[in-house]
Amino acid sequence: MKKRVIAAMLAGIMVFSVTACGKDESTGSSDTQTTGGTEESSADTEAAADTADAADTESEEAEQPAAPVEIVVTTTFAGEDASAQAYKDGVKAWEEQTGNTVADTSASSDETFKTRVVTDFETGSEPDVLFFFNGADANSFIEAGKVLSIDEIRTEYPEYASNLNDDLITPSLVDGKKYAIPVKGFWEAMFVNTEVLEAAGVEVPGADYTMDMFKEDCEKIKAAGYAPIAAALGDIPHYWWEFAIYNHQSPATHLDIPGSVDDETGQAWVSGLNDIKELYELGYFPDNTLSATDDETFALFTEGKAAFLIDGSWKTDGILKACQSDPDDPSTLDAEKLAKFDVTYIPGNGDRKATDLVGGFSMGYYITRKAWDDPEKRAAAVSFVEFMTSDEIVPTFAEHTASPLNNAPDVDPSKFNELQIKSMEMMAGVTSLTDAVQDLFQGDCRVSTFDGMPEIVTGRIDAADAVAEGLDVYHNQ
Repeated sequence: MKKRVIAAMLAGIMVFSVTACGKDESTGSSDTQTTGGTEESSADTEAAADTADAADTESEEAEQPAAPVEIVVTTTFAGEDASAQAYKDGVKAWEEQTGNTVADTSASSDETFKTRVVTDFETGSEPDVLFFFNGADANSFIEAGKVLSIDEIRTEYPEYASNLNDDLITPSLVDGKKYAIPVKGFWEAMFVNTEVLEAAGVEVPGADYTMDMFKEDCEKIKAAGYAPIAAALGDIPHYWWEFAIYNHQSPATHLDIPGSVDDETGQAWVSGLNDIKELYELGYFPDNTLSATDDETFALFTEGKAAFLIDGSWKTDGILKACQSDPDDPSTLDAEKLAKFDVTYIPGNGDRKATDLVGGFSMGYYITRKAWDDPEKRAAAVSFVEFMTSDEIVPTFAEHTASPLNNAPDVDPSKFNELQIKSMEMMAGVTSLTDAVQDLFQGDCRVSTFDGMPEIVTGRIDAADAVAEGLDVYHNQ
């Protein structure tokens, strides 16, 4: 029975241990017998002796551990990529523990890199392990059967990637199977200024937060003299547009584009826009929400004048810089100011729980058929991917971004700031990550609802008419 290669670590903050088993081989034995010293019997004796020696040699070879191997690995962790050093450190640790080596052919992520990877597969020059996009860019080599699905790998290594949340691993567009093992992604959630909440007597929202609860809290915050929601509806309505619609759908239906304004999905879009209109009429957005820039409303939030901000994981860095006297100098961080910020789930409604967020994992590790079919490289390739996607390694890549781990990353607090740690803890409670429907509803079709948001919330145009106009453009472009 083949044994699974285990890679567990913990050196400095991690110690690594890898076990590997080679193929079992049986050996025979020969008895030598002298039958009188004839030439024939002498030859038989010599042949028997040779057979025995060969068997002994074969047995000794079988008992030897597998020889170190070199695997070719291609990633985007190169150049100015923020995770390049974490990748190099991980590779070095894996090499030291296994005795194997990595021939690194990584390069910066761009269109040239994408073309190179596809060409390598076409010419038979693909690597053993590839960190690459899991969308349409991977279709060609998935269709050609040149990478293995997670399920196929698990037929031999049942615990492969078992520390990851399978529900958060993006399936291929080709066949719906999952191939790429992620280490980080993005999320959209709700940032909170706890100083404002405390002044208004409002608690930090949790995983069961609903729109009704949200509106009650907004009313308290407004009464205390603060803007409940930091948003520039005339500049960046995107996040509220996305989640308002989502609140009338489910994770399974959120990416559906309406056939018309009158179908179920079309009505969900209309209801979502009308929810934004209601929040505007209740006075929960800043007074200048229709004319302000995103930077201006973000400043209201960081300066303690607004309570809630819906945005993406990238905004964590913006909050961090806002808490530094010099945005370019991390040593000027005001830790007490940073501690006043938190991140939580976006209020849910109906079939969408608050813990159902927009986000995803656009890249991950593939094991190629080329490595899998090589008996010397198969175990090494599996070991490498498991090592680089372990509970200990992933946090060095993910930081405050989306994490595919089943549990909250076990991190060294000294390596991360307080908001990053809160972000990772929040992500541990996520029940689903769905791509953004606005990424499918592109270009001119968004004008009537995105650019037209001021007209919708002020009642100058009906939400149903705005959705109908956008869908007409979408279906006829």
